[in-house]
Amino acid sequence: MTTNDSITQDIRTLEERIDDLIGACRRLREENEGLRHSQESLIEERTKLTEKNKMARTRLESIVDRLKALDKAT
Repeated sequence: MTTNDSITQDIRTLEERIDDLIGACRRLREENEGLRHSQESLIEERTKLTEKNKMARTRLESIVDRLKALDKAT
């Protein structure tokens, strides 16, 4: 193999590696976007569940208070 052929092969190898890196960057960017979307959904779901938990706690405390009042009345 001549020096020119060797340089040409090295350039091809480098181009392939660069193409692989570009592909990896694209895949990572897409995966990152998907993870961000999932994170946003999970945060929203957590917020809703926290609110439901607060509402349930309030209702339960109200029921307990009514039961205590009923117990004292009897």
